[in-house]
Amino acid sequence: MGQKVMTPEVRLQNLGLELSPIRPAVGNYVSHVKVGNLIYTAGQGVDEYHGKLGRDLEVIDGYHAARISMLNLLNVLKFELGELNKVKRVVKILGMVNCTEDFIDQPKVIDGASDLLVDVFGEKGRHARSAVGMAQLPGGTAIEIEMIVEVEG
Repeated sequence: MGQKVMTPEVRLQNLGLELSPIRPAVGNYVSHVKVGNLIYTAGQGVDEYHGKLGRDLEVIDGYHAARISMLNLLNVLKFELGELNKVKRVVKILGMVNCTEDFIDQPKVIDGASDLLVDVFGEKGRHARSAVGMAQLPGGTAIEIEMIVEVEG
């Protein structure tokens, strides 16, 4: 018997996660732009976590928020591509963390997004990354992440 192919969608399902429609833009922009074989996404925050890391939220809260933010980004990719197996490589993510000025664990927070990408795409999900602190993010969201992805032709 043939081995079942583990698509990114099946991997998400195995993690107990599901994709949903993309969130509406809150300004005059689009959710993503495809240029050649690259997709550049707009930043995606979260509705579930608000406040500052280091004051209102703990690192583990930020980690979970980053996972949700990445799930929102995967929704955008699914909308554009139809199937997530058309992703050739996650190139880069930029993770912005709404935090106090003395908070220094931005990388641990954004690991929530990075870990999900590796869980879903394996080696194709390993990426370059920046994780930075911000004085404020739109709507008081705890996290905002944007990404660049290489896709099939």
